[in-house]
This record gives sequence, structure tokens and C-alpha cells, in this order.
Amino acid sequence: MAIKTIPLSRLETDLRKTLNECASSGQTLVVEMPDHCLLAIQPLDPLEDDTLMDDLLAANPKFRQLVEKSKRGPRKPFLTGETGLTNG
Repeated sequence: MAIKTIPLSRLETDLRKTLNECASSGQTLVVEMPDHCLLAIQPLDPLEDDTLMDDLLAANPKFRQLVEKSKRGPRKPFLTGETGLTNG
């Protein structure tokens, strides 16, 4: 597995570009935080059977509550194109 280490400043400078590079390359990104902690960002293959959701549901009561709340609420369409959390 390929791993690339970057400083937090690079991630902050262009979050979308950095995450897209991570997703398209398949590389795991290790982000060096100012306090010398390390944070990993790993792309997930949507075609593989990933257990992340199952693990979160099994281990995290707050996540289960969030999922249940989401199921009860109205559905909103996914945004497409350039409109997103930071752009609109």
C-alpha cells in the first residue's frame, strides 16, 4: 500500500484537490499535525465489501443514534457538480 505524508498546511490549502488525489491514486495520506500527531486518510473502494459502517454501528452508540435520526428525517437530494459543503 502506498503511503504519502503531507503537512496539515497542504491539506488546508486545497482540501478538495488533496482528497481527490488521495481517492484517485489509492494512496493513504498521513497528515502531520502541528502537535506532531499523525492522522491517516485512506480511500475506500466502493466496490469492495468494507466493514467501516458495520464497525461504527457496533462500536459507537452516538453514531447509531445519528443513523436512526437520519432514517426518521426527510430525505434531501445529493448535490452534484461543484456545489458542495464549502461552495454553496
